[in-house]
Amino acid sequence: MEIRPRGIVPAMLTIFDKNDNLDLEGQKRFAEWLIGKGVHGLAPTGSTAEGAALSDDEKVMVIKATVEGAKGRVPVYAGYIGYSTKLACETVKKYKDVGASGVMCLLPFYYKPNVKDAMQHIRDVSKAWGGPIMVYNNPWFAGYELTPEQIKVLADEGYVNSVKCAHGDPMRCDYVKYVAGDKVTALYGHDYAPLEAFCLGADGWLSGLPNVIPDLCVELFDAIDKEHDLEKGRKIWDKILPIAYYFMYVRRANDDPHWLPMIKNALRMQGVDVGYPRLPATDLDVADKKILFDNLAKVYPDIKLV
Repeated sequence: MEIRPRGIVPAMLTIFDKNDNLDLEGQKRFAEWLIGKGVHGLAPTGSTAEGAALSDDEKVMVIKATVEGAKGRVPVYAGYIGYSTKLACETVKKYKDVGASGVMCLLPFYYKPNVKDAMQHIRDVSKAWGGPIMVYNNPWFAGYELTPEQIKVLADEGYVNSVKCAHGDPMRCDYVKYVAGDKVTALYGHDYAPLEAFCLGADGWLSGLPNVIPDLCVELFDAIDKEHDLEKGRKIWDKILPIAYYFMYVRRANDDPHWLPMIKNALRMQGVDVGYPRLPATDLDVADKKILFDNLAKVYPDIKLV
C-alpha cells in the first residue's frame, strides 16, 4: 500500500557513541521519544541524520533499528544520499526488506548531473523500491533542484508521490501543489518558515528542528491544518521563535558552531541521549553550549546545562 508522508516528520538524527560507532539501541530509544511527542512519521538517514557520513550498510542498519523502534505506530521514510544509481537501487531494496514505509531520495550530488539524468535516477530508484517515492529537493546539498513541472512529470508517470521542499522558501510547497495537484504531497523542508508553509497548504514539515521541539511542531501543524486557527498558530510560533531564530538566523548563518552538534546538544539538555556527531563535525565548546542553553531555556525553562 502506498503511504504518503504528512504532518510532522522529523529528519531523524542518527545516534553515534563517543567512538563514532552506531548506537542502534539509542536509535530505537530516540524513535520512542519522538513518537511519544506525537510526531506523524520518522525520516532517518537523510541530511540531519548525517546520511552522507553513513555507509550503505550502515544506512540499512539504522533503518532497521528505526522501524523496530517505531513498532508500526508511524511510517518510516528511509533517506538515501548518494551519487550512484546502482548503489541507490541496491540499497532501497534492502530498505524494503527491513520494513521501511517509503523512500526519500536526494538528487544525485557532487557531480551535479544534468536534470534529464537526475530524473532518470529518480525513476530507477522508484522502480527498485517498487512504487512512487519522495524527491528530496535540496539545492543547498545537491546543487540544484527539480522544478514543479519536472516533479509533475515524474508524478504523472507514477514514480513520485511526494517532495521535500528544502530550499527554505515556503512558496516552493505552494508551487508544487499548484502544478502537480493531488498527485504529490509537499512537505516544508527547512527550519525557519513552517508557519508560512502551512498557511500556503504544505502537507507537513520534514526537517531538523522537529527533532528538538517535536511537541510544539505538532501543535503548530494541528493549529493550522486541523483547526484552521491562524491566531493560535501564531501564538505557538511565538513559543518556538527563540530557538528557531537562534538556530537559523544568529548562529547558523556561518555554520559556526555547526548545526549538527547544536541539535544534539539541544536534545541532551532535555535529557535525551542522542550521542555525538560523526567526525569531522565535533561537539560544541563550553561557551557555545551556554549560548544554546540560554536560548533553548526560553522555550523549555526546565532544561539543564550539560
